[in-house]
Amino acid sequence: MPQTPCILVVDDDREIARAIEQFLVREGYRVLLAYDGMQALDALASNNVQLIILDVMMPKLDGLSATMKIRQTRNIPIIILSAKSEESDKVLGLSMGADDYVTKPFNPAELVARVSSHLRRYIHLGDMAAAEKNLHPVTGSLELDTEAKQLLVDGEPVRLTATEYRIVELMTQNLGRVFSAEEIYERVWNEEAFAVENTVMVHIRRIREKIEINPKEPKYLKVVWGIGYKMEKI
Repeated sequence: MPQTPCILVVDDDREIARAIEQFLVREGYRVLLAYDGMQALDALASNNVQLIILDVMMPKLDGLSATMKIRQTRNIPIIILSAKSEESDKVLGLSMGADDYVTKPFNPAELVARVSSHLRRYIHLGDMAAAEKNLHPVTGSLELDTEAKQLLVDGEPVRLTATEYRIVELMTQNLGRVFSAEEIYERVWNEEAFAVENTVMVHIRRIREKIEINPKEPKYLKVVWGIGYKMEKI
């Protein structure tokens, strides 16, 4: 029997946290609650969590700081939940390592759908299970381990989130082809694209920081100005 995914919900507003818990339990998920960033880190250390829903403004340790700490060791999906709805706030959250950003007040059905989507990608494409290496040279010194769903640069594994891996996989399987931000979003997120340029840009930037010697002068992942992005064939 497959393991029931465990979701950690972190929000200092206990009513909101419990409401989210009810929505998720109704969908068959196991839910843990925490009410600040420090409690979230403690819960992660002692439980097998597959996804985190994380508020930004919290006591002791805010959500963005908690995201940065979590990203030092874990690749599990993180959905930021925040009352801040400015585009700059969303870009900041994604830059800190979040996979998604949902603004309050939120639609419960949409939140649950996003949880399900990220869990599917993580379980099938993330690092939940180790596997034998099945390496395929891609371009230059990049290799894909298609069994472990991992990218290697100069033989060294790169820690990518499941979303980042999907982007890399899409582009390395289509070397030299230019993808618009909208097409990347629709093929990776499996959702209709609407004003997604900044979301995709942030993920591209994070990938560059992990695979390029000089992210400002990328060798592999390049911008085609006014059109989109491509993985260079070397």
